[in-house]
Amino acid sequence: MRKSFAFSGQRSWLGATMYYDLMLAGYIICTGFVLAGLLGSFYQLVTSQPARFQFDGPTMPITALTLVTICVGGPFIIMRNAIRGRRIEQRPLGWLAASAFIAAVWSFCSGLMFMDFALSIALA
Repeated sequence: MRKSFAFSGQRSWLGATMYYDLMLAGYIICTGFVLAGLLGSFYQLVTSQPARFQFDGPTMPITALTLVTICVGGPFIIMRNAIRGRRIEQRPLGWLAASAFIAAVWSFCSGLMFMDFALSIALA
């Protein structure tokens, strides 16, 4: 099992290990946001409605699928609503920044979960 470079106690020239960890975190955030965008767009393709934070399925399996869609596609929904609120309702820029931060943290969590799953499949 590989040790994390950031916590191995090694010092490198100009903090290259920290740069590596930040690049990895950025890659994971991008992966999570792309996954959220794909799932949100697929939901809109299937249902002809944009994804939103609402549990209104007529049956239990559809409600469960909606829950999965919201859990994974949440960053896409947050950013779509935040950009729309900024453009249409003239919400302050701080609102957009806070929404972007929440979406980034959420994307990191879902991206990390997806990358762990994908690597476990690839290495099996």
